[in-house]
Amino acid sequence: MQRILVGLAIAASALVWTSFAQAQGKPTLEFPPRLPDGKTVVTDQSDDFLKPVGSIREGVKIAKTPPKVDFLYYPGQDYLGNPWSNWGDSLAIGGKYYSAIGDHLAANSKDQSHGSGSARVFVYDPEEKSIRLLADTAQVLKLPPGHYQPGKIHSRIDQGSDGNLYYATHRGSTKVTTDEFHYEGDWIFRTNPNSGETTVVVQGPVPKHCIPNSVVDAERMIFYGGTAAGDPQDKSIHFFAYDLKNNKLLYSGPDGPARYMMLAQSTGRVYFVPGNGVGQVMRFDPADGKKPIAVDCKLGIRAATAETPQGIIYAASSGQGDADAEVWAFNTKTERAENLGPLAVGSQAYVASIDADPTGRYLYYIPGAHGSGERDGTPVIQFDTKSKTRKVLCFLEPFYTKKYGCTLKGTYGTAVDPAGDKLYVTWNVSRGSKAWDCCGLTAIHIPATEREP
Repeated sequence: MQRILVGLAIAASALVWTSFAQAQGKPTLEFPPRLPDGKTVVTDQSDDFLKPVGSIREGVKIAKTPPKVDFLYYPGQDYLGNPWSNWGDSLAIGGKYYSAIGDHLAANSKDQSHGSGSARVFVYDPEEKSIRLLADTAQVLKLPPGHYQPGKIHSRIDQGSDGNLYYATHRGSTKVTTDEFHYEGDWIFRTNPNSGETTVVVQGPVPKHCIPNSVVDAERMIFYGGTAAGDPQDKSIHFFAYDLKNNKLLYSGPDGPARYMMLAQSTGRVYFVPGNGVGQVMRFDPADGKKPIAVDCKLGIRAATAETPQGIIYAASSGQGDADAEVWAFNTKTERAENLGPLAVGSQAYVASIDADPTGRYLYYIPGAHGSGERDGTPVIQFDTKSKTRKVLCFLEPFYTKKYGCTLKGTYGTAVDPAGDKLYVTWNVSRGSKAWDCCGLTAIHIPATEREP
């Protein structure tokens, strides 16, 4: 079992990829990234967290008490990625936080500093404030040079009823998922959260396709996926259902979801919108395993919560470009949806992860997923489904840029602790680079006064 504590990673010799960075016209960056004074974790609670940046939309509230925030860098980022980044949604369960980052590489290439790709799963213990590596897909696959090897986990991380974690990989470049690089399709992995033992469940359940989208029905042990073709000219998206117990494909068909699905754990039914926009909701029922059918509902699903105790799944529509994302409440009993209003609090609307607290009342999310959240001060939002109001719990920028030289740019992975008192966030972080260059983690302790029943 490979255990990497933050302290060991920070104490390791730093590598500076000066020549490569300069050759690529990028700033010189130190790897692994380090906090000041050799610290492994920093904790802050500041009134600056409550100071808005830019204009805030009408009706948006700001918390009265700033949260306490723990911040650390992910260990093992000891070379220049392309870049190091987070693309998949996270999981908080059993007092731990499970998340993934990767180097965004995909195959050996002469213009990169570090061979083929590596995607990694970590577990964070909020009590010990320690993090360790659970799985490295590169070490599991051990593919020969010149073979496609993914540097992205773009799917969710979910836990099955067997206690194992399940997730899937995705391409980092559209140029390498080809026969030249021996591409057959991406992988579903299984990881023991205690030992870190990791095995491949299956490669290419949809041949020649990547798997950027997934959700696991833990009770029925079914892995649901939405794919992207390895051939960039092929725009087809397949929806599939894979039996994790019996290792067999239950269903595969076209017109699948590009980025997210809704799972009604109470019924086992899965809902999605074909493609990547607002549209007709489709339903797949594992009870009959037949082709998905349309339900009398339209909405957008770029991100979604788990089903709440009230039988509601909350979805965020896509807010990329000039689109304005909205919160939708989908009733799993009636299969009808209600528009609860906009997600954005400022100029940024793109939300790639949204979570409900254990009571089902509060939703948490962060706009500006693809690296622009800092334009609004990187706001962390609490949405009250009872009053349908948005409240900023904290503005994390420019605080972290000024104090630690790292800008929290956006996230694709967040999770609420089952106790409802902490929000975990995996960040794409810039230390002066144009987009981002490494990944960090925050545990945001939500004040009790800001989550009253």
